[in-house]
Amino acid sequence: METLIDKVDRVLVIQTAFIGDAILTLPMLQKLKQLNPQIEIDVLAIPSTKEIFEASGYVNTVIIIDKKDEHKSLRALNKFIRKLKENNYSKVYSPHRSFRSAYITLRLGVNDSYGFDNSSLKYVYKNLVKYVRTHHEIQRNLELIGENTSGDNWKIKPKINLTETVKSKVDNIISIKNITEDFIAIAPGSVWATKRYPKESYRGLVESLINKNETVVLIGSKIDRTLCEYISNDLEDKVKNLAGESSIVETICLLKKAKLLVTNDSAPTHLGMCADIPVLTIYCSTIADFGFYPYNDKSKYISYDDLDCKPCGIHGYNKCPIKTFPCGRELTLQNVLIEIEKMLN
Repeated sequence: METLIDKVDRVLVIQTAFIGDAILTLPMLQKLKQLNPQIEIDVLAIPSTKEIFEASGYVNTVIIIDKKDEHKSLRALNKFIRKLKENNYSKVYSPHRSFRSAYITLRLGVNDSYGFDNSSLKYVYKNLVKYVRTHHEIQRNLELIGENTSGDNWKIKPKINLTETVKSKVDNIISIKNITEDFIAIAPGSVWATKRYPKESYRGLVESLINKNETVVLIGSKIDRTLCEYISNDLEDKVKNLAGESSIVETICLLKKAKLLVTNDSAPTHLGMCADIPVLTIYCSTIADFGFYPYNDKSKYISYDDLDCKPCGIHGYNKCPIKTFPCGRELTLQNVLIEIEKMLN
């Protein structure tokens, strides 16, 4: 497969997955633009990830598809694709392996399209690329565009442009909340319950860090606010709860001022990679071998793996299948604290 794209005006990258997957697509976009600076790269994304791709200096246009509302019906989707087809794309890359992504590619009718060999409707793609399960997602996405990812050359940091407006807002938050520099950020939330380290353990973690005179900042989306309130209850003067108060890009800007991020196997891990800070990712029901671990030299992950039931699924569940959640409860707070101590020294 050719890596260089010759005489291409416009390329479409389909990434309609969630925040973490969007961030893990950025190095692929950066490499595409580096290989051929004259091309224009459009990204097809969902509303919640729009700001990520708009903050990339390598994307020409972010095109939004609203899968849950405006473009939910087949009729609306086909109308959307007809409009999209007017852009006359020369190549389509789809790191997202869904049926909808394949259907869009099929209807676009682009002669040069690339998808993974485990995608839905995989034969829609003119070029199939092996999805190597043992590789990191960054590697897999780079392999989709023909890159050799042997060694550590795949460890490309995702780049986000931080505007003066974003920096000013974050500085204002830090000032109003009286947050000292070199704080420890904790992101306890996840869409999937079995990916979340128990809230009681996070509460104990925060208390232990406070007793060591650390400044702790809790981050997350609006849906994480209640969880963060539980963790910070009665500790408000020593713990800053910012859940739901910042956008994705603003959170990345905030994290650049942190000395450590502790989080689950979830999107904040990848926000930490954008900020290029030390990240400790806690794995409960999932495992690092799925390829979504923090990969800069400063970061680590911790997991309790001596279980027959682990992993129970690549995405996790709303409830533990065996009802006892040993992957979270057997990972002791003491072991997490020991790992944090190592990373801070």
